[in-house]
Order: sequence, then C-alpha cells, then structure tokens
Amino acid sequence: MTAPLHEAHPAGAGPALPNTQQGMRRRNLARVMHTVSAEGPLSRAAVASRIGLTRAAVSTLVDELIRSGLLEELGPERPGRVGRPGSALAVSGHGPAGIGAEIGVDHLAVCAVDLRGEVRSRAVRYGANRGRTPEPVIGELTELVRRVLAEAEREGLWPAGLAIAVPGLVARDARTVVRAPNLDWRDTDLGALLPVDFPMTVDFPLTVGNEANFGALAELWLGEGTPRDFLHVSAEIGIGAAVVVDGGLLHGTRGFAGELGHVPVRPDGPQCPCGGRGCLEQYAGEEAVLRAAGLEPGEDRVGLLAERAAEGDEDVRRALRDAGTALGIALTGAVNLLDPESVVLGGALAGLAPWLLPSLEAELDRRTAGPACPVSVSRLGPQGPLLGAAHSVVRAVLDDPVVVAERT
Repeated sequence: MTAPLHEAHPAGAGPALPNTQQGMRRRNLARVMHTVSAEGPLSRAAVASRIGLTRAAVSTLVDELIRSGLLEELGPERPGRVGRPGSALAVSGHGPAGIGAEIGVDHLAVCAVDLRGEVRSRAVRYGANRGRTPEPVIGELTELVRRVLAEAEREGLWPAGLAIAVPGLVARDARTVVRAPNLDWRDTDLGALLPVDFPMTVDFPLTVGNEANFGALAELWLGEGTPRDFLHVSAEIGIGAAVVVDGGLLHGTRGFAGELGHVPVRPDGPQCPCGGRGCLEQYAGEEAVLRAAGLEPGEDRVGLLAERAAEGDEDVRRALRDAGTALGIALTGAVNLLDPESVVLGGALAGLAPWLLPSLEAELDRRTAGPACPVSVSRLGPQGPLLGAAHSVVRAVLDDPVVVAERT
C-alpha cells in the first residue's frame, strides 16, 4: 500500500494507478481524502467544488470512506450559510494510524500518528546501540511498538503500517540496512528480525528508510513555508542529508544519495568509521564537537553544548564555530552542484544553530559560485525522522485509501 519512500505526492495527486474505472475510483477516493485532510472540515458540496466532481459522485465516495472509518461527519456546518446546511466532513480521529519508529545510535523511539496528523502515543528508550547486534535492538524496538500499539488501540486506532528510520544506507527493498557505520550494521534485513506474530509482519506493510530522508519528508509535509526544492541536513552522532526536488526525494541509483556526513572536508584528517578520512562527521558530528570542546559525552549532548555556549564557554563556542565552518565547506559542494532553493538545518543541528550558523553561512557566501543560498532552521528539530516515518504511513493511506478500506 505504501508509496516508495522517495516519492512525495502533492496533495490530492495520489499514487500512479491504471486508467481503468477502478483506477479512476481509487484516484478520486484519494483526492477526496487529501482535500478533506488539507482543508477540512468541509461539506460534500465543498469537496465536489474543489475537486471538480458532481455532488452525487462525491457523496458516493464519501459514504465509502465513512464506512471504512477514514472520514467522519461532524454534524451541520456553521449557521449563517445560504440554503440547507450540509454535514461537515473531517478526517477520522479513529481508525488507521501511522506507526513510526527510529533506531538511533543512543536511543529508540516509536510513535503513533492518526490521520489528522496528531501524535497519539509515544515511547522512547535511551541507551547505546552502537556495537550491539541487530537482534536485541530490534527486540527492544518491538516492545516499544507493542506498547504504543496498545495505547493507540485504547483510543480506537489500529496500525496502517510501520516505518522505521535508521542512520544508514537502505536497499531499494525498503527493508535491508546495507550499511550503518555508526551502528556497525551491514546487510541486515529488519523485516526478518521482527517476530512472526508481529502485526506488521502479518497484515501491514513495513518500510525501512534512511533517517535523513524521513526528516526531510517531515520538513516538507509539516514545516511552515518549506519550499519544494531544498537540501535538508540533520545530525546526531552522524550527519545525514536529503535532497528534495519538486516535492520528491532525490534518492540516487541505489537509493544512497545524501551521505553528506561522509564528504571529506580535510582529506588528510582523522579516520572515519566509513573507511574514509577527514569526513564531515569527524568535525561536525556531536561527538566530534564534544571532543573539540573538551567535554565528556552524556545523555543530553546537544543540551550540554547549547547550555555551555549560552553561558559563554569559549571552548564550546570555538568548537561550534569550527563545526559550522566544516559544514559550510561540505555544503558548498552540494549547493554548487544542486542549486537548491534553501538549506534546512534539522536534527540536533537545529538546537545549536545560533552558534553554527555564522561560520556556516560565511563559508557558503565565500565559496558558492552563484547567489547566496538561504539557510533556515527546522522547528521539528530531532523529532523530524520519527515524525517523518509515521507521517509516511499516513500519507500512504491518503494516497490510496482503497487498500485500507479492504482491510476493514
């Protein structure tokens, strides 16, 4: 049911479907869902006006979506309108939900998002995952998913799918982690590690994707005023990037585009877990900045750096300036090559932006061949990958509600 991770359909566009009567019906159901999701509550007449179908046709589609639990009627529209008021339609706050999960180097997180885009349940476990084999990590993640599912089901929700964000390269099968240097995982099929009785392995789709890609999609779908062409950069211990072109991810031939953290900024620099030398992560990743500032890693690394920088700690500020310079050098190549409309800083970088941006923007201004590329800060911060994962499932429901309806 899910659209490929690299696709991001414009509102109402829906997935590519055959030009048959059944395909047309599915497209129209998707158009109704996207319209009510983006602009609702709306009456049937208002939906018909917006998508260019007759009221009778829209009423038939709406009735099907209501029976499937995807839309609900809120009662008569507000008074004061000319003529008999219609019943206002809204996306259901019950029924299918997107389950998003994130495997971080030092945490696991899961959330459930309903069709209205509201987070209805969340669970987090902090602890180091680096150097652990995938099996116990997936076991702990599964328990978090079960906890979130139980809470969501108490609120009348059921899972429409599971999407997992990982800090590494993911194969086109959207299940296999080809390489995650900061976890030390290779060729790991996450789907094969889920329990055989797990709902996501029996009835519902599983999608595994790169965390930077999910963060970029969250920015595209949830950000305020985000353009449809931008370069999204996120960081924790590692640094990832995603290129969004005309509202879709530029994924590359093998799906590995965006590995900004492994762009060398000083070719003779320190060894990187990826096998290269002088990679950006060795200068601008969280652990690298902490080392440069003379601080010990803790649970809230970004909070510690931000606190010390705000207090005027010159060692921390110098480390952040140097990290911003390294980011600027790496980003210059991407900006010169791709000419994005803007650069968006997300993940942990968002919380350190006041001290990173001056040197980063100075490097961009100095090195970019064309006009300066604006840099903005994501309001989603480190929540971007998790929210992007959950919302990718929600978007898949909006894009093809027929598949969900067939399961109800």
